[in-house]
Amino acid sequence: MSPNPKFRVAICGAGVGGLALAVAIGKFANENIHIDLYEAHDAITTVGAGIVITSRTSEVMKELGMHEEISRVSTKSPSSNHVPIFRRSNIPQGGFEWFQQNSTITPYNMHRQHLMDTLKQYLPMSCSLHFNKQLTRYEKQLSGSLILHFADDSTSTTDVLIGADGVRSSVRKTLFEALDRDIMDPSKIRHYIDPSWTGTLVYRTVFPAKKLSDFDPNHVSLNNFLIHVVSYPVSQGTLINVVASVTDAEKAGTPFEDRWVSSVSHEEVQEPYQDFEPAVKNLLKCSENPSKWALHVVNELPLCVYERVALIGDACHAMTPHFGAGAGQAMEDAFVLGRLLAHPLTTLDNVPAVLKAYQDVRLPFSQFVARESARTGHMYDFDMSSTAQGNMQEKLEIRKEELLAQWKWEGKDSPIGEWLEAERKLQESILGVSDGLST
Repeated sequence: MSPNPKFRVAICGAGVGGLALAVAIGKFANENIHIDLYEAHDAITTVGAGIVITSRTSEVMKELGMHEEISRVSTKSPSSNHVPIFRRSNIPQGGFEWFQQNSTITPYNMHRQHLMDTLKQYLPMSCSLHFNKQLTRYEKQLSGSLILHFADDSTSTTDVLIGADGVRSSVRKTLFEALDRDIMDPSKIRHYIDPSWTGTLVYRTVFPAKKLSDFDPNHVSLNNFLIHVVSYPVSQGTLINVVASVTDAEKAGTPFEDRWVSSVSHEEVQEPYQDFEPAVKNLLKCSENPSKWALHVVNELPLCVYERVALIGDACHAMTPHFGAGAGQAMEDAFVLGRLLAHPLTTLDNVPAVLKAYQDVRLPFSQFVARESARTGHMYDFDMSSTAQGNMQEKLEIRKEELLAQWKWEGKDSPIGEWLEAERKLQESILGVSDGLST
């Protein structure tokens, strides 16, 4: 590590986004920035199991130099037909394949813990990792530095603070509480601080693939990605990840009074799907240690940076899982922000302008993905029980085309393009340079 780093960055939260940000800063700053990575737990752990690696996420991994390692531990397709399959399954006597989401670039799956372990391996020497450090608040000093207050009553100081601390972010809470009244209407602050329940309960389970193959040798989940009871193989095909959701749209936006995450019985997981096809029932019968999650999101924020503080990942735009894009968007945040902080033009004095460039590029896109993910979820949950057979096929075809169109955002621009746009904004802000010309 450089004996005289140009500034210090504190990252609260050692999840996918926080780890990726530390890796990005270390790779592009040549150890010229000291990083303190604070994790609330006593180890780097993860919630959930499966993660989908899209072409956008792969691009970030290539830039961070870890694509080969990620490819090695991911679940590769056993055939060229490894694409997401949509089925109409709420038919007791047997469902049918509705359509396949064909793509020129096939996504692949991996266990989330394998991604976390790989990111940890790539942490730079300039990064100090601190466990059992749950941030409660921060305060700004007259010098501009920030004092971090933790739940164990300890404190620390930093020059720049990045909140990667999830949907219940303490950084987000303090950031919005600290905003000047001419920037933010005080009556709206709670709306941005508090996560919002979507009305959806998500059941998660992971179990050995052999358990399902013994029970149902030809089950489609052994090799493919199923939607809307989402299931796909991870850990190089040795495990099956299942995510099943139940939504009450009328409860969206209401308080969820129970625990957000809890263990549940096998019977509770299976009960909502009693009228589904045998393939779904067989899948859920194999569940092991199932859990129930009350799905919360972050309400759309008007900003995600203020002075020397920024938000990334779920702290900024926690979204519904219908695109499987939450972790990927966190990595894109980390890549763009990490490169900006590591940029030769970046100094402590112009960090606010640097963070503004990040916000201008990443916030609109990540919020677009979040909106479209929610819209896609509503499109999945359509009732056709009263539709005549002839009209049903026509409506299914229309809905298929609508759903396929929802995924076109994956080919819109790229993380590299976002980074180049952010760099251009940085240069304009600091040098007054536009398209390579002085203004």
